[in-house]
Amino acid sequence: MRREKIQDITYVALCTAVLAVISQLAIPVGVVPLTLQTYAVALIGYFLGLRRGLITVGIYIALGALGAPVFAGFGAGMGVLLGYTGGFIFGYIPYVLLTSIKGTRVSRIANGTVGLLLCHTAGAIQYMLLSSLDFVTAIMAVSVPFLLKDIILTVLAFFTSEAIKKRI
Repeated sequence: MRREKIQDITYVALCTAVLAVISQLAIPVGVVPLTLQTYAVALIGYFLGLRRGLITVGIYIALGALGAPVFAGFGAGMGVLLGYTGGFIFGYIPYVLLTSIKGTRVSRIANGTVGLLLCHTAGAIQYMLLSSLDFVTAIMAVSVPFLLKDIILTVLAFFTSEAIKKRI
């Protein structure tokens, strides 16, 4: 039992750090930067499962809210969470939830894709509310340009998690 807890703590800490580091690989292309965060979040859900995945994302959000520069481009604080891109960060919660659901390869990838769409929807809604744009304009501005990349990253995260699990 003790070994499992140590393993849980290690995986959660490592994955939180990976998410924080990957978040810094950001290319500014407007309000929403081009990042690999969706890959990291999907990998966390696929690899860690529901409980550890939600804890990991919760720690990441809490660290950022408390001022640790873990968000894209070394962003931190409640201003980021309540700002134009905060909806995407909160969208990591349903994204992890859906990527953690067990099933066949096809159903797990489909669930991950639905989770990604919920993440994008949360991001677009918060952006819409803050920018006073209509939903279609908001989603075209902050979601559609990144959607294909993020779907590919979600699929890649699934296969990466499978490869990691085989080696552990």
